[in-house]
Amino acid sequence: MKRKIKFLSLWLALLIVVVFLLQYIPGFTDIFVLNLRVYEGEYWRFLTAVFLHGGVTHLLFNLVALVFFGFALERTIGSKNFLLVFLISGIVANIISVNFYNSSLGASGGIYGIIGCLTLIRPMMMVWAVGVILPMFLASIIWIIGDLLRTLGAIDPGNTGSIAHLSGIVIGLIAGIFFRSRLKGKFLDDRLARKRDKVEIPESFIRNWENVYMKPRRG
Repeated sequence: MKRKIKFLSLWLALLIVVVFLLQYIPGFTDIFVLNLRVYEGEYWRFLTAVFLHGGVTHLLFNLVALVFFGFALERTIGSKNFLLVFLISGIVANIISVNFYNSSLGASGGIYGIIGCLTLIRPMMMVWAVGVILPMFLASIIWIIGDLLRTLGAIDPGNTGSIAHLSGIVIGLIAGIFFRSRLKGKFLDDRLARKRDKVEIPESFIRNWENVYMKPRRG
């Protein structure tokens, strides 16, 4: 059965752009950013902070990652499942991050969830990372090591929410284990169906065709 693709990765990217434009309205970001006010009952911040960004560069990096990795995952597990992976990873990453950062925003937790899920489902998919083309699983290892080093202070973390990245990718890996087990059986069924439906050409027909068309003619 074919999965109906609704291009939610592209719609999410468009939504994030619209929200970013709204952030130019004074006070808009303050209402939806993730900060310690969640402890006062403002729980919507766990979700809304996923769609906010701290600047154009932050926005562009996340948009490229969301469109590329998001569409690849959406085509693989379907639009609904893709959206669940993105939202759950982003929200869980924020729930963990609020214990380490006074304030945070961005779709990185959700995007890393997509990356983690895609890593287990399509580990050999070739991607551009650290200036070279690498298999998905190797690129993910490099990104995880980088975030671990930032978290431990071995690399200057800057404004990067490495804990959100790591939290998101862990959720994505867990989702990847689940979807990989489901897709493995389906792909096997697809291969068996193709084999079953394959049309065999009689050997006698092939030999006659070779005798007529493939043998060299004498002039």
